[in-house]
Amino acid sequence: MYSIVQTDNELIQRYIIGDENALSFLLNKYQRKIFSFIMMRVKDRALSEDIFQDTFVKVIDSLKSGKYNEEGKFLPWVMMISHNLCMDHFRRNKRMPTIVDSEGKDILNVLRFAEESKEDVIIRDQTIKQVKELIELLPADQKEVLILRHYADLSFKEIAEMTGTNINTALGRMRYALLNLRKMIGEKAVVI
Repeated sequence: MYSIVQTDNELIQRYIIGDENALSFLLNKYQRKIFSFIMMRVKDRALSEDIFQDTFVKVIDSLKSGKYNEEGKFLPWVMMISHNLCMDHFRRNKRMPTIVDSEGKDILNVLRFAEESKEDVIIRDQTIKQVKELIELLPADQKEVLILRHYADLSFKEIAEMTGTNINTALGRMRYALLNLRKMIGEKAVVI
């Protein structure tokens, strides 16, 4: 049917022209990794299954409407969709997971133990928006490693394999991504 030699983009193109099995192949290829990522975030199997299903509804909608950007990698794109759906769930339930950098600091500073005031919510939402905007300003290779590491929870070995580089290159890109983020945060006076 499909071989491992076919790239994700080739399979996506096959799906777009009407081959439903191409998307099934991609789903089977990444299902465990995506579901595990969601499960680690929400820690509830039934909820994880719902978010996983919602993720692929969004993937299908985006592919059919032509919103998928072929320059990006399929798995990081799907992981970002699932991450956003998890964040939506936590926002609705006023619980947010932490995302820590290499120094163990919560870069989004969103975990609260007391009831948040409206001002706290506004500040937190602005901070999250600003950090996302800063991540978008990173060079593509640094942004990719940062997203795969912090949002998709991939190991540097997995990142190296996925990006076709070696582990040292992946580590270097992550280091530069964090350095660049810190520099931009200092320049823009983002409160984290």
